[in-house]
Amino acid sequence: MAVLTVEEGRILYSAHFPLMGGTAEVCFVDHRGQAGATVLMRAAVAEARRIETKFSRYRPTSVVSEINDAAGGTPVVIDDETETLLRATLELAVQTEGRFDPTVGILRRAWDFRKAVVPTDEAIEALLTQVDAREIDLRFGTVRLARAGMELDLGGVGKEYAADRVAELLKARGVESALVNLLGDVRTVGRRGDGKPWTIGVQDPRVPRRCRLTIRAKEDCGVATSGDYERGFDLDGIRYHHILDATTGRPSRGIASSTVVAPTAFEAGRLATAAFLLGPDQGLRLLETSSYVEGALITEAGDLLTTSGLARISDLSGDR
Repeated sequence: MAVLTVEEGRILYSAHFPLMGGTAEVCFVDHRGQAGATVLMRAAVAEARRIETKFSRYRPTSVVSEINDAAGGTPVVIDDETETLLRATLELAVQTEGRFDPTVGILRRAWDFRKAVVPTDEAIEALLTQVDAREIDLRFGTVRLARAGMELDLGGVGKEYAADRVAELLKARGVESALVNLLGDVRTVGRRGDGKPWTIGVQDPRVPRRCRLTIRAKEDCGVATSGDYERGFDLDGIRYHHILDATTGRPSRGIASSTVVAPTAFEAGRLATAAFLLGPDQGLRLLETSSYVEGALITEAGDLLTTSGLARISDLSGDR
């Protein structure tokens, strides 16, 4: 755990740790000494890992694996937390007119972005028969996938939910200044210990290590980005990436990066995904009409489209 004095009696503590296949960061300002901060940091890391363990489809003991194993059979009893995430994915499916679908993860059997192979149309079409959020039966504290072979994936909302949960844990224990960064999706608490806003850089999707814009978080907020550069490959001049349009089974087109600032990381993540899948025109319109939300879309052509109020909380100059 790194330690840095920011004001007399106020220390910035930060830690990096593996999570969800990448690296996460938690930092907060506190005045209770390193021993107490160490205990608090361990609790924050444990909360992030609890959510990963509970909802990862890659863990055989997770609730998602339990639901998938029972597909086509008996409904699975779920708790309120699981139901909250499930309902969020179903709302996102409606909001994107089916482009987002929590059962689309089964298409990973055809798409392997590490091997850079484009699957055949036949392989995609065969798996698309198992993709349909309308066949998730969620009621009376249970959930059931209608047909055997269907698979649930909460990857579209889980990371952002975890960022909020960690931030709320820190706030509940008296922390007034914190930043939680889970693989690029961020939740802030208050301002930095020196009184300045937390700053979150948004990567240029086509120029590695170049910051296209910077968000200045003046108060508690969530910042989430969906980008085609995160996982994917280029082949014959075409970018193939992991954000799949569930109506086609293929990578979504039109946007290279979608960033949203909202009151929570959970809401920012949902809207960033929705805007990415809806495309430049519909996506920007969605953000403009959403309450307490600002955002920026970078098109595949490199154009920067922003909501009318984003300039108040960001530096759009780029080249950083």
